[in-house]
Formats: sequence, C-alpha cells, structure tokens
Amino acid sequence: MFELISMKKLPPWEWPENSEQILTGVLNDASADASDRLLAAELAGELPASTDELADVLLSIAQSGDESEDFRARAAIALGPTLEYAYMSDFEDPDEETITEGMYLKIKESFRKLYLDGTVPEEVRRRVLEGSVRSPQEWHRDAVRAAYTSDKKNWRLTAVFCMRFVKGFEAQILEALDSEDPDMLYEAVCAAGNWQLDDAWPRLTALLTSEETDRDILFAAIEAVTDIRPQEAGVLLVDLADSEDEDIAEAATEAMVLAESLPDDFDFDED
Repeated sequence: MFELISMKKLPPWEWPENSEQILTGVLNDASADASDRLLAAELAGELPASTDELADVLLSIAQSGDESEDFRARAAIALGPTLEYAYMSDFEDPDEETITEGMYLKIKESFRKLYLDGTVPEEVRRRVLEGSVRSPQEWHRDAVRAAYTSDKKNWRLTAVFCMRFVKGFEAQILEALDSEDPDMLYEAVCAAGNWQLDDAWPRLTALLTSEETDRDILFAAIEAVTDIRPQEAGVLLVDLADSEDEDIAEAATEAMVLAESLPDDFDFDED
C-alpha cells in the first residue's frame, strides 16, 4: 500500500495527520495483504503517543487466535512504546497525548494473562513479555528470571532485553556482556548503560577500542559509557569522533558534548 511505504521512508513526525486512521484501517482489514498488515503493525510501534482506538486494535490482534503468529507478535511488541509512554506520563497531565488510564490498565492485565497462557504461541508470549516490561510490574521479575534460565536462545535474548527495564538483574547483565552472540551483547550493553552499571566499564571500554566491535553494539557502547561515567567518557570518545564513518563520528561527538555539559556530581538516577 502506497501510504504505508511512504510512511516507512519518513520519521513519524513527518507522517500525515491521519496516519493513525491509515494504520487502523489496514490493521482492521482482514482482506488486506499480510505483508501490509505486518508493516502497519510495525509502523504503529513508532507512535508512542497512541490513541485508545489504535491501541485496542493492536491488543485485539495480539489476543486473536484467528490471526497469524507473526502478526500477533508484531502487534504485541508494537504496544510496548505506548505502555512506556503512558507509564512515564503517569497520567498527571490531562492534556498529555496518550492512551487513557483505563486502556493502559487493560493492556497490562491482558498482557499478563497472555504471557501466563501456555496455549498462546511461544513467539507471541515472548513479544508480549518484551512489550509489557516497558511498564514494569511485580510479575516481570519471575518471568525474566525464568526466560534467562531457559535453554532456548530466543528466550534468553528476550530476558536480557527485558533487563533494560526491570530492576534487579545486574549480575545477569554483566554475565551477558561476555556473550559472543552479537544480539545478546547488544541488549546487555543497552541494559548496562540504562542502569549505570559501573562494573560494566572495563567491558564497554574494550568494545569502544576494538576494531572488531559490531557497528550497532558500538553505538550502544558510546551511549552507555556516557551514562555510566560521563566525565571519563569524553576521553574515550575522542578517536571515534574523528572516525571516517560519519555516523560514528557524529554519535561520538554528540556524546562528548553531552558529557562535557554535565556537572561533576551529576546523577542520572536523581536528575
């Protein structure tokens, strides 16, 4: 569909004013091509300030046994940013563009039930967990712990992703930083930066100075060291700021500017 392809090429803030209506229409159209509906679900995940209507459509898809496993999984993960946006706003400002509190609670409870339902396809349950942790709840710790101790790689990867949002897994994050799997390592680097794990510093600096570091992991490490030790990060990033790769140079330069602007006693947790 032309509208979806055009939206895919643009950042969300340049989408047409009726973009939510476009996405909702495609998601609701059972006769539409499966690829179009999958793309619509993917694009819906780029709209954190969603409406109740779009959120309800995505939730219905995630819950529906009549839809394909891939489509249900994509709809579930698309609701993650919506949950996080609502969680961070805490519904304190009535003019805030987000879902209503009633819809927020409905999604959270529905996701908990979907995750606990063993008849739901595994991929859907994994994506439900990944989406739901964007608004942390008590049951998430046991779910993440179980996923991390699984003998299945995909569940372990889900667990490390979730550790970026759920507290209490510092030891597991540090362990995952030694993973040789690039996807696992990427999620561990993001989690280490988010929780400002100082013990991760040696591993992160090694990633920054190695010529073999995967590009995506390098970008994550640049952000992580700035979060953990902003006053020391600048020195580490000087060489990367002179990189021939314009994207790497830009990321390193922006991180250095941020680090230099922070006071010596800055604490991300407090500020």
